[in-house]
Amino acid sequence: MNLLVLVAGIISLIATIGHFTMGRKLYLRPLLKSELDPIVKTIFKSLFHYSSVYLLLSTFFLIRIGIAGSKCLFDPFLVLAFICANFILMGVWQIILALRSGIEKPLANIFQWLFWLIIGGLILVSLI
Repeated sequence: MNLLVLVAGIISLIATIGHFTMGRKLYLRPLLKSELDPIVKTIFKSLFHYSSVYLLLSTFFLIRIGIAGSKCLFDPFLVLAFICANFILMGVWQIILALRSGIEKPLANIFQWLFWLIIGGLILVSLI
């Protein structure tokens, strides 16, 4: 068992549930009801679902590796390194975008970066 990876997987599961519930309600549905061009709306809907696939697969592998530890049927290092890099880069990029957005309280209103950095950080610590 790899406890750090398992905790990262549980946090990722919480974020994934939030993505499918609150993310869909607060961001995707209003966007799809907007007056934006149908092509733009379809592209953003696709992006939402690309994120969905990534979150589901990452969560599955994090929980699987967290439970199995070194007894996986594959070498978990590269999988964990890939997931770690993605989450850390997503978090850093979201912070940059939030700070450049001009919105009030950007890091509080664009808060997903916190999930991404915690998940990535836990994985990174487990790898070193």
